[in-house]
Amino acid sequence: MTNVETPPYVPGHALLDGRTAVITAAAGAGIGGATARRFLEEGARVLVSDAHARRLEECRAALADEFGQASVTALPCDVTDETQVRALFDTAVREHGRLDVVVNNAGLGGTAPLADMTDEQWSRVLDVTLNGTFRCTRAALRLMRAGGGGVVVNNASVLGWRAQAGQAHYAAAKAGVMALTRCAAVEAAAYGVRVNAVSPSLAVHPHLAKVTSAELLEELTAREAFGRYARPWEVANVIVFLASPYSSYMTGEVVSVSGQHP
Repeated sequence: MTNVETPPYVPGHALLDGRTAVITAAAGAGIGGATARRFLEEGARVLVSDAHARRLEECRAALADEFGQASVTALPCDVTDETQVRALFDTAVREHGRLDVVVNNAGLGGTAPLADMTDEQWSRVLDVTLNGTFRCTRAALRLMRAGGGGVVVNNASVLGWRAQAGQAHYAAAKAGVMALTRCAAVEAAAYGVRVNAVSPSLAVHPHLAKVTSAELLEELTAREAFGRYARPWEVANVIVFLASPYSSYMTGEVVSVSGQHP
């Protein structure tokens, strides 16, 4: 198996200069946090959100120290709560004057055999991962329809296409995110909004490493063509592309960010 080192970090090129973005589940070292950083490096103003208020404030403070207080704001939001979702998007417009990009990154995993899975386990994963993406996409489209355009990027997963034991709830939710993306894109095209999704295979960060066994991570990594997992910023780079004018003719697409063997 090939073992390829992580490539050098890609510097910003002002691809999102002047745009305002909302990014959910952006606290911490995962894909959301990496996306917030990449957006700021590309010149965007960012409203970061997360259900974990303390971690979110730490994230905001660190980014604001680096990129300036005016470039990044934060608001806690539980995407299962419609009132909090509405407040998040109202804040984006109030603080930054407009809304150009939304990255729906909030999701919830877990492992349970289907025969032993409880209704609560199933419903909780679906409510955060699929219903939360629906709520935020709906709020975004309402504002973007009135504002004359915008971009939505959803975070799906290769498990929306591929099977993995113990992941029936998560896989079903991510397959739903893919279908939601395609349907929303068809509707939103009429008012100049593009809706796409990324579908990562394995992007490892400290939180994932804490909740996933070393044995499973080793097994999943072995399936990757490069012999390594993705860094969160490598997925964020594709999100930047989908949010930028470089993908101006793409909508309703689910882009695999994967190095897996067939």
